[in-house]
Amino acid sequence: MTIIYSETMVEFFIVGDHLLKSEVLKGQMSVQTKAILESISDGVFTVDLSWRITYFNRAAEEITGVPREEALGRFCWDVFRSNMCEEGCALRETLKTGKPIIGKTGYIINAAGESIPVSISTAVLHDEEGQIVGGAETFRDLSEIESLRTQLTGRFSAGNIVSRSALMQKVFEVLPLIAQSQSTVLILGETGTGKSLIARTIHELSPRKDKPFVIVNCGALPETLLESELFGYRAGAFTGAVKSKPGKFALADGGTIFLDEIAEMSPSMQAKLLRVLQDRTYEPLGATKSEKVDVRIITATNKDLSELVRKGLFREDLYYRINVVRIELPPLRRRKEDIPLLVNEFITKFNHIEKKSVKSITPEALSLLMSYDWPGNIRELENVIERAHVLCTGDTIDISHLPPEITANFQVGKKGAKLKLASRTIEATMIEEALQRHNYDRQAAAKALGIHRSTLFRKIKKLGLQIPPRQME
Repeated sequence: MTIIYSETMVEFFIVGDHLLKSEVLKGQMSVQTKAILESISDGVFTVDLSWRITYFNRAAEEITGVPREEALGRFCWDVFRSNMCEEGCALRETLKTGKPIIGKTGYIINAAGESIPVSISTAVLHDEEGQIVGGAETFRDLSEIESLRTQLTGRFSAGNIVSRSALMQKVFEVLPLIAQSQSTVLILGETGTGKSLIARTIHELSPRKDKPFVIVNCGALPETLLESELFGYRAGAFTGAVKSKPGKFALADGGTIFLDEIAEMSPSMQAKLLRVLQDRTYEPLGATKSEKVDVRIITATNKDLSELVRKGLFREDLYYRINVVRIELPPLRRRKEDIPLLVNEFITKFNHIEKKSVKSITPEALSLLMSYDWPGNIRELENVIERAHVLCTGDTIDISHLPPEITANFQVGKKGAKLKLASRTIEATMIEEALQRHNYDRQAAAKALGIHRSTLFRKIKKLGLQIPPRQME
């Protein structure tokens, strides 16, 4: 409970987030009222009808960095410098409508020039005759909450990639270190696992982030076109080359070039790329001298390059050149705990694109998504959610919105059994992820899951999970 006091001797109580008028006091503020006002952690201030501050408590001083004696008598906007002062002032709205505003968020600028996130509540101040004499506002510093939210978000994301998977967390941990280096990177993973997103994230976390990020799909072009695409050409290099054109390496100068499907390169193109990797030079088609380029190279493939090297289909020297730093992305079937998180991300994305307001997905539909093997990985999941989003006319995606390949094994008569199986899949995935995250410490994993240690042991046995023997002792 907080008490707000103004020079008009009107006393208010804030119970939770609601401002309630109480009795009108005669005389000075009571010792108890003053003690409460000075002990609470929320900032409290009042203004008169000319918007000059008439009361300013201790917490208000601490949050704003403005001493009470400097705040009293000043216009409130001079003290708070909030993003809500010019437009959207909650206190102005309250004085206009007579209705309190509860928990509105925004920010103020403190005396040090720092932006402080706050949550505010407002109310009208009346005198004992019921006349409006000013307004009252409390504001709560949300800095710690915002910091915690950022930390939690950071644990599950890197750039535009989100994941709760222990396997992906290992990738997230090394991405900043990889990004700060200049080493060539090889990203391995099945089609649709997000290799291009990882490449872009490395670029955006790197010192080259303000320079170009250029993508080239090496498997989408024949050799002759790929060479001119990568290295460019001079006017007259071939029929139709009326004027010179810079290649992707020239366009990426100072930044990063991402060569996707590197395994599809022909042997001759592999040799030309090797030269770029060795001395950072290349020759445009029709040129008489080499060009120098400052570019970081990131490559990716869904093929087993070591096997291609063994078969003589990929140059061994090039393989060792691009395999300086290697990132291996797990398929979605090995990180199913990420499916609910990814589904929410995609729903939010398509809501923004399509200007719709789909809010969620039913547990039954989510269970079917969790039980599917996802050969197309995250890209396939995104396509499924896009389709469901288009077909959904309400605010919730249901089984009827999913494609046949997802619902093929679903029968209405066996709905309970199917959902039970999917539920077991989700439970097993969550337990495995918790155990991996806590290095198979059963006590720590149980605490993270919110269950007793013995309950976790029973579930591990019931689900048939394979845990290292020494950890089960």
